[in-house]
Amino acid sequence: MLYPNTLEQKLGFDKLRERLNEACISTLGQSFVEKIKFSENFGLVEKLVSQTAEMQRIQEIGENFPSQNYIDATPYLKRAAIEGMLLTQPEFSDLKASLQTIRLCLRFFENQEPESYPILGEYAKTIRVEKSITDAIDRIIDDRGQIRDSASSELSRIRKRLISEQSGIRKKLDTILKSAKSNGWIGDDTSLTIRNGRMVIPVAAEHKRKLRGFIHDESATGQTVFIEPTDVFESNNEIRELEYEERREINRILLELTARLRPFVPDLQKAYGFLGLMDFLRAKAKLAAEMGAINPPFLNQQFIDWKDARHPLLHLSFQKQGKKVVPLNIELRDKQRILIVSGPNAGGKSVSLKTVGLIQYMFQCGLLVPVAEGSSMGFFQNIFIDIGDEQSLENDLSTYSSHLTNMRHFLTLANRRTLFLIDEFGTGTEPGLGGAIAEAILENLTKSGAYGVINTHYTNLKVLADKTDGLVNGAMRFDGEHLEPLYQLEIGRPGSSFAFEIASKIGLPDAVINRAKEKLGTQQVNFEKLLKELDIERRVFAEKNIEIGIKERKLTKQLADYTSLKEGLENNEKKIVNEAKLKAKNLISDANQLIENTIREIKENKAEKEKTKTVRTQLESFGKQKLELEEVAETAPVEDVYEPESGAIVPGSYVRILGQTAIGEVISVKGKDVEIRIGDLKSNIKLNRLEKVSNKTYKTATGEKKLKTATKGVDLNERMLNFSFNLDMRGKRGEEALGLVDQFMDNAIMLGYDELRIVHGKGDGILRTLVRNHLRGYSHVKGMQDEHPDRGGAGVTIVKLK
Repeated sequence: MLYPNTLEQKLGFDKLRERLNEACISTLGQSFVEKIKFSENFGLVEKLVSQTAEMQRIQEIGENFPSQNYIDATPYLKRAAIEGMLLTQPEFSDLKASLQTIRLCLRFFENQEPESYPILGEYAKTIRVEKSITDAIDRIIDDRGQIRDSASSELSRIRKRLISEQSGIRKKLDTILKSAKSNGWIGDDTSLTIRNGRMVIPVAAEHKRKLRGFIHDESATGQTVFIEPTDVFESNNEIRELEYEERREINRILLELTARLRPFVPDLQKAYGFLGLMDFLRAKAKLAAEMGAINPPFLNQQFIDWKDARHPLLHLSFQKQGKKVVPLNIELRDKQRILIVSGPNAGGKSVSLKTVGLIQYMFQCGLLVPVAEGSSMGFFQNIFIDIGDEQSLENDLSTYSSHLTNMRHFLTLANRRTLFLIDEFGTGTEPGLGGAIAEAILENLTKSGAYGVINTHYTNLKVLADKTDGLVNGAMRFDGEHLEPLYQLEIGRPGSSFAFEIASKIGLPDAVINRAKEKLGTQQVNFEKLLKELDIERRVFAEKNIEIGIKERKLTKQLADYTSLKEGLENNEKKIVNEAKLKAKNLISDANQLIENTIREIKENKAEKEKTKTVRTQLESFGKQKLELEEVAETAPVEDVYEPESGAIVPGSYVRILGQTAIGEVISVKGKDVEIRIGDLKSNIKLNRLEKVSNKTYKTATGEKKLKTATKGVDLNERMLNFSFNLDMRGKRGEEALGLVDQFMDNAIMLGYDELRIVHGKGDGILRTLVRNHLRGYSHVKGMQDEHPDRGGAGVTIVKLK
């Protein structure tokens, strides 16, 4: 069931229907477009959507599927079914072309595997177009839509005689024409023409009596007359009679062909229904391609689970302008069936609401939907909407009365298979009363088990959604700093209307805004303030999550590099040990061989002193040569050498920061503060933290040879990469907090930041006071102030540096 009757227009489906109508080639397809309607039958919806998805695949693959001659010949078939009626030559020409398209469609599905296009393939098998009929039409009608000479022997005879007579009369007229030209009755460029179906000669009016014949016509000016010479009267009459004979024969042939066609009219009407469906499906597939639509999984359950859903009409409009629609991610399940969306005006609430309604409606009409992969479609038997102003003078309905009338319908008919959409719930009457009535209606709708999306500004509905099962809050995200909508739906928290901030931005006097806050009361103001602070906290934590993610990826990469290096070293160690073992094995083998040879020689020489001495010398020589250790030269690590230089530090001096390897040039000296340049960075450092170095040291440090900053000192590039201007020290104790502040300030001063943000929380204000008193001891601090109330207020200190 749909409510109200104008649901299509309110959701914008009528615009999609118009686009489909334009995409159809013929009235056959357009008739299907007119029949589109919301289906409450799950199996039918599944079939319709699957048909469209199969046609979309055919279009995407670029298969050789017919794309022309989708001609509606059903009116001809209705006439052909009547006994004694005949179809004309142009009608048979349309029949021939469209039947050829039908046969090509059927042949396409015959050549495919059954599982490729199961639904359309099965449907195609039920369509019959007798080849004898198409062959019969083809024998009579040629490719130009004309009757063939061979359609009958009598027609062939008549046309041959016609050609012969026309040739003879042309020869006679050519002779007369030449004579008239030579006599000067007509111009040299004059040629034969036809009037009233007879061949005539154009003659100047003043010479018309010089050429004997019958005047058939004259020019508009009367200066030329068209004469049929008397010599060709008989021949022209013969031609006219032959033309009548030809016409009678053609009528006989067409009557006979129509009679032959008549028994197959029911099958052909079904075939043209198939052709219309193909045209309709091509239009739906074309629209789906323009929207980037898909066929997501479809379940016979009530839920919504969409990823990157886009409003179809908005997507098509933005596509022409080269812009992109902010997609919608939404999930409604049994425990969170009804979504209460809040947020500022013009933030995208109504568009999101219509996106939900239009996508569900168009899917259950058999169209593919613009959502991303990973989405799933549920099934609803009822869609109720309350969008826009339905006030009626005729029915004496005000805006609020019309809303209440809709709510009565919702409460009476809503059930677990219902999807309802309500825009600006409860508005149109006194806010207190409207909010109370809206809350009572929402409680009843929740009990009905229906699914829905409600847009509202009422705080009591946000509170109800937070503590009631089946309800969930949602917010249209808003940039509180720049007061601009982000058009992103975030489920799980309520949104603020940002009424005071928007009023301030457009220039409403502060006194008026402050007075309005007083009238509203602290409870409501605090609630709105809490929502804004939660939004700011969420953004801060989102930034921290990004930072942590980056660091985790870096750590993972370093761990992978370490593991790879460790495995490489272990493999090298094993290799070296194996080589050493192999060499030792060979050495032992050589030594054993030498010892055996030595013993044998001693025995053979019966221990002669000289020979024994020689053999022992050889054995000792082998030991010295093979087993002597080789010296390994160890290279001493190169240390950075800094040559200090005496004298005062003045502009132009080269200095080093004590405890670090960073060397820079002095730009200016102001009392105990020194401004130095290190590469492209400028920084202010205390004089007592600097050491003057020689020109040679500076050149060495800044030359091609890199300093070993990786093992000691400060790596400015790495520090700049890892530095964040936001320091969160909530929960830290005094001494620990001041240590973090010192480290934070040193890095900021060195890197040249001019504004910092320190988050210390509000609490009793002890940590805030401690931090600010400590910061006053820094000469680089230009000033301090609280953050904007929307972004933390007194819980955050903004530090301005000189």
